[in-house]
Amino acid sequence: MSITVKQLHPDFIGEIGGTDPSQPIDDATFAEIQNAIDRNAVLVFHGPKLSEDEQAAFAERFGPLYADNRLLKKDNKDRIGPKLVDISNLNENNEKMARDDRRRMFGLANQLWHTDASFKAVSAKYSLLHAHTVVPEGGETQFADMRAAYDALPQKMKDKIDGLEAEHCIATSRAKLGFTEFSDEERKALPPVIHNLVRTHPATGRKALYLASHASHIVGWPVPEGRMLIRDLMEHATQPEFVHSHTWQVGDVVIWDNRCTMHRARPFDQDAYRRDMRRATVMDPDYMEKPARLSA
Repeated sequence: MSITVKQLHPDFIGEIGGTDPSQPIDDATFAEIQNAIDRNAVLVFHGPKLSEDEQAAFAERFGPLYADNRLLKKDNKDRIGPKLVDISNLNENNEKMARDDRRRMFGLANQLWHTDASFKAVSAKYSLLHAHTVVPEGGETQFADMRAAYDALPQKMKDKIDGLEAEHCIATSRAKLGFTEFSDEERKALPPVIHNLVRTHPATGRKALYLASHASHIVGWPVPEGRMLIRDLMEHATQPEFVHSHTWQVGDVVIWDNRCTMHRARPFDQDAYRRDMRRATVMDPDYMEKPARLSA
């Protein structure tokens, strides 16, 4: 079987045809998919709704998944199984969360530009988000190509940021929206970690900015100066020419490479509509062998 790839943006985003993620995929076809994501950084599959096991099995072709997806330890109530992350506005009873539900407030930070799991010592390679229920307006996911954004920087800026490191922490992104109610257990489970500001993709050799709303400051710099640099780089990277917006259809699976993209959810009326999305997150093998160091 041979896949087709329709380019949705001049620099990235490929729409895949000729294969169904719910069915077993032979090695030759999988190699084509792997080549397509190395080229495009984001792939869109249209198809039927997948079961949790089918989504996890497809994701595991790309590598091992995180064993513990609970970021909020206090709210130990699960709607879906442990291999997937619940990206929805639904509680454990499949009802819309109340406005003051801690999980709903925590999830609002997904509307900030971010890179999945950059706050973990073992960061994420790929994310695979699958749509079970979509909303009639809003709720899109936007992606930014951090390779093209890096390429477009002036050489002086490239020289300036080469070798710099940033501290990432889940509390940083949530604090930007006023969510600070982490328990001691939650803070200990996800301490700040250090990542390079520029990463080189192991398959393509292309350099990319590695940014996120989780990024707090530049290591070794005065905090205000480092935060201004991070802000300037994020504003640069999210200019329209580097961004694509995906409008969801039921059954869509979108895969993105966290090593060279950022993304954000767009708002929708959470009181009026149910939105059921589930994410599988593949760990980065480079960081599995050598995890990012913890912040001092």
